Amino acid sequence: MRSYLLRRLPSALLVLFAASFLIFTILRLVPGDPATSLAGPDASPATVAAIRDRLGLDAPLLSQYAHWIGSLLTGDLGPSYAIGGEVSDLIGDGLGATTELTLAALLFVVMLGTAFGILGATSRSRWIRSAIRVTTTAALAVPPFVSGVLLVVLFAVVLGVLPPGGRMAFLDAPDLAAQYLLLPALCLALPSAAVLGRYLKDGIERALAEDYIRTATAAGIAPRRLLWRHALPGALPPVVTLLGMQTGHLLGGAVLVEAIFAWPGLGQLAEQGLQRRDYPVVQDLLLLLVAVFVVVQLLTDLVYAWLDPRIRWE
Repeated sequence: MRSYLLRRLPSALLVLFAASFLIFTILRLVPGDPATSLAGPDASPATVAAIRDRLGLDAPLLSQYAHWIGSLLTGDLGPSYAIGGEVSDLIGDGLGATTELTLAALLFVVMLGTAFGILGATSRSRWIRSAIRVTTTAALAVPPFVSGVLLVVLFAVVLGVLPPGGRMAFLDAPDLAAQYLLLPALCLALPSAAVLGRYLKDGIERALAEDYIRTATAAGIAPRRLLWRHALPGALPPVVTLLGMQTGHLLGGAVLVEAIFAWPGLGQLAEQGLQRRDYPVVQDLLLLLVAVFVVVQLLTDLVYAWLDPRIRWE
């Protein structure tokens, strides 16, 4: 397993390097100038030039990129241009909220996806299978900004049982914090849970159609034992890979869901940074999300290799 990990590390580092260069370049291609935004619309060219010099924006692009990478390697993210404060403090404040939302959504994905997959593959009721099919189709077809509004209208306005937005720390009031977390986590999880459920359903159906399963069924082995001991473990390796990919989608979707439910995470910070052309905040934040995605994929591959030893030898 260690040798397999060492073989995967160079490609992961290459992805991070390429992502950093693309992020840096694309941000500079976006219309707008941080110095002009900071100086204001009535500032003189001399004032704008002085701000650009102070921020180091008048240096060659490759020099700016090298300075940014060097600062990252030393752990110094530097100050924010427009929002104010150190970038590390700004990201640290929002990271906890986004991690909390993503982990809660991932829990919903596993629970709902597993239920959709197992019931869809094994239920003998046509109504249950039809209900699962309709639910997963709706979860995939309806975008989060629509499903989020529908959830708020239903549970916060009509029923009045959950708050429409905001966040509360778990250490202060765990019961209230769970109520604030429930709607955004469910909204974020629904599309990924539908994908996972359909993929798991197909995998279980393929496993149940194998000859050894038919033989075991004819020998009188209980269907529940065949499902949990044979069919489900056989369907897990590709599902684990899919779950790793969906984790990255959850991180990206959290930006939109945080805006809908006023969740104070990295999504709101990214929005502020983009609006104010705050290069240090946006580029550090985007690279952090890419790094998390790469780490999740690497861990997913390790779990896949652990479940299927053939992967390690290949």
